[in-house]
Amino acid sequence: MSWDEDGTPHPLALRRSGRSEQEPDRLPEVRELEALGWEPAPGEAAWVFLPYVWPPHARTWIPDRSTHWAVDTVLDGRGHVTDVHAVPLREPDLHVLDRETDEAVAALGLPPRPPGRLWLLRPVGAFATVGAVLEHLGAVAAGRGVEVAASAAFMELVRAELAAPEAGGGGA
Repeated sequence: MSWDEDGTPHPLALRRSGRSEQEPDRLPEVRELEALGWEPAPGEAAWVFLPYVWPPHARTWIPDRSTHWAVDTVLDGRGHVTDVHAVPLREPDLHVLDRETDEAVAALGLPPRPPGRLWLLRPVGAFATVGAVLEHLGAVAAGRGVEVAASAAFMELVRAELAAPEAGGGGA
């Protein structure tokens, strides 16, 4: 298990540089990788550890050159939208988001995540999508009375399930 600290990004990412005004899932390199069977890692807090425990042969990353947006909506007295402004999140706001994720990772006893990465995963085992793998993991957790949450118990269950030969992890 690792964050692939010394690894290089997927080669498709090397053709792109500079900040993009697009959101992470709309970056051209993400779309290119999706066409090759990669899927963005889930962003929900319960799965914050997933790239760390996902089988290395089925994970990759690209530099995060996306822009995260704050959307301000103005309503009139009747609750109707009168104006919408989208502005890039400021650096301090981005650091707050990163800090919350970093605290969750630390609470699990994992080393810090390398900054500035977007993780992409491929389905493992007989599963057609990463979503199907996550559904399976949720069902296994429910069957064992483990909550689907960023907890040591859930992370260990996921790690063990992903390491099982039938999941494509090659065994524990």
